Amino acid sequence: MQKFTTLTGIAAPMPLVNIDTDMIIPKQFLKTIARTGLGKNLFDEMRFTQDGAEIPGFVLNQPAYRKAEILVAGDNFGCGSSREHAPWALLDFGIRAVISTSFADIFYNNCFKNGILPIMLPPEAVAVLMADAQKGANARMTVDLAAQTVTSSDGQVFPFEVDAFKKHCLLNGLDDIGLTLEKAQAIDTYEAAAAQSRPWV
Repeated sequence: MQKFTTLTGIAAPMPLVNIDTDMIIPKQFLKTIARTGLGKNLFDEMRFTQDGAEIPGFVLNQPAYRKAEILVAGDNFGCGSSREHAPWALLDFGIRAVISTSFADIFYNNCFKNGILPIMLPPEAVAVLMADAQKGANARMTVDLAAQTVTSSDGQVFPFEVDAFKKHCLLNGLDDIGLTLEKAQAIDTYEAAAAQSRPWV
């Protein structure tokens, strides 16, 4: 998993509330178990017509936000089903951080396991960052995980809270497999001892 330390990038404003996982990645794209390739279908029903043409008014289709790495979203982002494809699609598109007042619990935890930082801030802070994101590509925000801050394009700093263990995992690029591999030597030692004491197993 890619480490998350400091990110400075374009933030796309998505003031909609209750953006659910089916909006993030519609159900017809859930046939794959690969974590790559889903970015082209991110927000598919909002980005494209039924004929596959781009909808110009959708934020990620606008020239200023095509390379956005941060989303500033409305309340309750990632609600709905528990599909892990949702953070996969966001990451494959290039989104590394999502800022909102609240997240669905399963989506929130899935983000950390896939290299995305979900940041919860009070409504007044999100309102400032939403307005900042609406300035376009010249308004670049900075997210500093180590310092636990979001800095707007004009220098306003907003601190955020994050679980210490989740922070450690993101800073070090550790998903569940990576955490297990950190204990590889201990596991090997145990398995060798078990094989000697119970050779019939």
